[in-house]
Formats: sequence, C-alpha cells, structure tokens
Amino acid sequence: MSGPVAARSARDCRYDAVGLGEVMLRLDPGDGRVRTARSFTVWEGGGEYNVARGLRRCFGMRTAIVTALPDSEIGRLVEDLILQGGVDTSLIRWLPYDGIGRRARVGLNFTERGFGLRGAVGVSDRGNSAASLLTAEDIDWDDLFGRVGVRWLHTGGIFAGLSEASAAVTETAMKTAKKYGTMVSYDLNYRASLWQDRGGVPRAQEVNRALVEHADVLVGDFTTGLGIPLEESAADAIEPAPFAAQLGAVAEQFGHLTMVARPLRVVHSASCNDWGAIAYGGGRYYHAPLRRRMQIYDRIGAGDGFAAGLVYGLMELGDPQAALDYGAAHGALVMTTPGDTSMASLAEVRALLAGKSVQVRR
Repeated sequence: MSGPVAARSARDCRYDAVGLGEVMLRLDPGDGRVRTARSFTVWEGGGEYNVARGLRRCFGMRTAIVTALPDSEIGRLVEDLILQGGVDTSLIRWLPYDGIGRRARVGLNFTERGFGLRGAVGVSDRGNSAASLLTAEDIDWDDLFGRVGVRWLHTGGIFAGLSEASAAVTETAMKTAKKYGTMVSYDLNYRASLWQDRGGVPRAQEVNRALVEHADVLVGDFTTGLGIPLEESAADAIEPAPFAAQLGAVAEQFGHLTMVARPLRVVHSASCNDWGAIAYGGGRYYHAPLRRRMQIYDRIGAGDGFAAGLVYGLMELGDPQAALDYGAAHGALVMTTPGDTSMASLAEVRALLAGKSVQVRR
C-alpha cells in the first residue's frame, strides 16, 4: 500500500472536505411503522452527504456538497435542512421544475428505525431524482479542485449506483481531485434497490472496482462491494481475525490505497448491537475493540459517522489508530439519536474515547 495520508494545506483550500452524492428527504414515522403512519418527521440524508455534514457539525471542518436538486418547494426544503447542518450549498446544481417532477425530483427515503426483534426498514422512492441526472460536464471540476481548493473528496457506491451518468460523474470527480492532490475516500455502500434492474451485485462490483482505482481511502463492506469474501464465517464478529485477512486481501489487490477500513457490527437485536472497527494501512492493522451490547436508538447513518470520524482523524491527527478510534466513537454516537446525520459534538467523541461516565451532566 502507499504511504501515509498527506492532505493539502488548509491555507490553500476553501474546503476541508466536499461530498459528492444525493441528498434525499428521510420521512421518519418515529416509533411507528411506515405502512401505518399518519405523520412523519422529516430529515435530510444521503450516504455521501452525511459524511460532509458530520465533518462540519461534529468536527468543525469547512465542507460542501456537490449534488443536484429541483428548484421546487421540496428542493428548497432540502436546501434549508442542509443549511441548518452548516454545509455549504453553493455547489448545488438547481434543475428546472416541471410542476410534477416528471423530469427531475427530490429522492425520498421512508425509514423506520426498528426495535427489538423488528429490524430497521428503508424504502426508497428516488427514481429520476435530480442527483441521478447530473453529468460530468455540469460541474467545473478543475475550478473546484484547482482554483477553489479541496483537501478531501468523499463519495461512494450509493451515488455511483444512481445511474450510468452518476458513475461517470464519480469517476471524473475522483480523477480530477487526484490531479490536484486532493485525498479521495470511497464508501462501497451497496443498496440492492439501486441495482436490482441494472445487473445486481455483479454490476455494482464492476463499477466499484473501476472507481476504487482512483481512491486513497476505502471503507465499507468488501464482500458485497468488491466480491472479496471472508475466509471463514464471521457472523458474530467476536474476533477481528477474519476481517483482518479480508482487509489484507483488499490491500493486496489495490496496492495504491493508503488505508482500507470497515466497521464491525454484531446485531443482537435492532436495539442492541456490538460495534467496533478495523483498518489496514502502511503495512499495519489497527483495531477499535467492540463496544459490547450497545443500546441503539437509530442505526441509520452509523457507517457514515464512522467514515466522518476516520477522515477527520486522518486529516487532522495524522495517526491511523486515533483516526479509527474517532471513527468508531463517532459512529457509535450517531446511533444514539434519530435521523441519518450526526448530533454529536467533538467533546462528546473525546469523552467517549476517554471512557468518561454517561451519568447526567448538570
């Protein structure tokens, strides 16, 4: 694998990190079910966006999102939610609205968080979304990564899976970022709903393998995302050994990567998980031990929280072990609040890492 992370200087860049991906509306029935709901709480969310927002709100970094939205009341609602999260909206491409969303619309994600024996459920309604219509020519990538300056680009398999055009946009963005010395992270996130009419897992793996060639840091499920199996059953994930072997295989196949990492999760119930992480980089393995029997409020977005903490640690701390620890701690805290995005503070992440008590603070 290649050497340590060397992000561009903050003084030379307007943004510490930019996310490339779709931002959807999450309609949340709270403690109820989608199929019987009479009211929903609305959040914004999206795999790549969640990382940019976490880096901004928890870690205080300057972030923006590259996406597209229809210029409608619903699109402007998403914009307002993004603004509340502190993420720069100046890179959003606004598409004309035709009155009913025939040509471009906001993607919707109906998500119930689950409880006990009933697992979380996500139902996407995102066909023909504005983000899926983005083309590589819609953004001046040389201006963004060259003149404006970006230290880190984060994107992944969810955006790349929206359409054939999305995969091309992702490749162009990653290539241009690399040209200007911007570090690139890619999350292998696989969503069966995006690929079921487009070749399924084999096609997703083909797209991912092509895009990983332009990444520095790779996170996610390497079994589904790349087709690299675990050597033995790791359903309980009690020991990191089989995952370490898998990360080693990924590193061997993609020798240009600086780090490969993934969360480790054992699902006892929707409300009780073990949670940790493992990484490989620079010829060494790193392990954030499992937090046993952790109580879960809403598991959606935990992987994105992990990625945000990992990116922060690699950029700002320069210590792979600390980066993994920050990622695991931030991902854990994301699961203690509703919605896809982080409500944690950096002080809370540090307190969790220091083993501080969870007693009431008054």
